[in-house]
Amino acid sequence: MLSKKMQDALNKQVLIEAQSSQVYLAMASWAEIQPGLDNVTEFFYRHSDEERMHMLKLIHFINERGGFAVVPALAQPALTYPSIQHAFKALLEHEIHVSESINNLVDISLGEKDYATHNFLQWYVSEQIEEEALARVMNDKLELIGDDKSGLYLFDRDVLNVNVAGGGQ
Repeated sequence: MLSKKMQDALNKQVLIEAQSSQVYLAMASWAEIQPGLDNVTEFFYRHSDEERMHMLKLIHFINERGGFAVVPALAQPALTYPSIQHAFKALLEHEIHVSESINNLVDISLGEKDYATHNFLQWYVSEQIEEEALARVMNDKLELIGDDKSGLYLFDRDVLNVNVAGGGQ
């Protein structure tokens, strides 16, 4: 059985994961109208789907542990970006925020001596290590490319070979 404090904290994470899905969906929509970023667009759409799966996993866990998962209202995410570099920088910053939130959940679960939730959260800890690493690699590549259009073409082509961390499981 989840404590009220743990349930509230997990529901806050449901909001964060739902908002993540919205943020990446907005990035995908923006990328889709940019010339030559078809694969980047698909990357963001896949990333949005994955974040929704993270949210659903939390909802199921909360409800299965005797809590009540709340489906949150979402804020409007940013709709446009000055460049693809700015979009991927925002992705990295967002993933760092999510990691901080997951770490806070782990801390609460240990404080509550809720070892079942602590165990459940380890998947998210591992997932965030992968998410941040992926975002850093993408940002590093974009930094190397700079304003080189041919480099951006290759980046868009190669992003197809990048697996979104965790595959949504």
